[in-house]
Amino acid sequence: MKENNSALVALDLSKMDDILLNNIHKISQLLGLSKIYFTHISHLHPVPEDVAESYPKLAVSKKEDIKKELEAKLDNLTLPSSVESKIVVEEGHLLETLLKLLKSKKVDYLVMGRKKELEGSGAFAKKIAQKSPCSVFFVPESIIKTQFQNFLVPIDFSHHSELTLKKIEGFTTEKEPSIRCLHVYHVPIGYHKTGKSYEEFSEIMHKNAITEYKSFIKKNKFKEYPCDFMLKGNDHNADLIYQDALKQKADLIIMGSRGRSGSAAILLGSVAEKVTFINHEIPLLILKQKGENMGFLEALFKI
Repeated sequence: MKENNSALVALDLSKMDDILLNNIHKISQLLGLSKIYFTHISHLHPVPEDVAESYPKLAVSKKEDIKKELEAKLDNLTLPSSVESKIVVEEGHLLETLLKLLKSKKVDYLVMGRKKELEGSGAFAKKIAQKSPCSVFFVPESIIKTQFQNFLVPIDFSHHSELTLKKIEGFTTEKEPSIRCLHVYHVPIGYHKTGKSYEEFSEIMHKNAITEYKSFIKKNKFKEYPCDFMLKGNDHNADLIYQDALKQKADLIIMGSRGRSGSAAILLGSVAEKVTFINHEIPLLILKQKGENMGFLEALFKI
């Protein structure tokens, strides 16, 4: 990818930082990054007014201490020579401050950890995935280093699926990655009115999904990647996506933020949202059109 993309990497001074930094070289190559903002946001801890007046350098000292700690973490980090990096330290409400930074820096990607066992709530990952104005790359705490060579791409033949595959075909990896698509189909509620059994109509829907996939590939001039077709049944689409990713030993799930039913939503689609929430094992990239939630952010911050 020969683009000049930028990313904000969220660091929290926990063990998660080491996992992120161990993988940032590969991520920067994959996404075609030319600039990275290594960012820490500390919670507000108000200092009594009389103390602040007596010690005006107190707040500045805290920021400088955090910056030095980040510099020490980054000291041995090796990035591609074309990548510029900058440390950003802010103080404030975590979600609001992060969203404001994403908007002001106009970055293309947010890269952050996805915690399960380490201190920190996974609920925050879902919130930022919902509201971020840019694409979000989640790195789970369970991985050490990965090559990002085996992609699973859930698709529903929507415009967002088209944009997702176009973006993926521009990614840069050391060798050509294995790309596998996944489509989840379902049997419509009124199938019994046709006189067909559930099994018979599921086979009809399966064949229809294959036809739709071939049409989608041909229309958009994509390579005909291997594609898994899974019947929804009683499972949520997100559960099937996660199960297939584990089965295929995917080292990256890549999906669009919205599908056919999400065109009017200002936040994340329900499938991508649940994949974010249940997936603690596999790196996840949720691709958004840049500025997708800007109207929401402008209303939120009254800009």
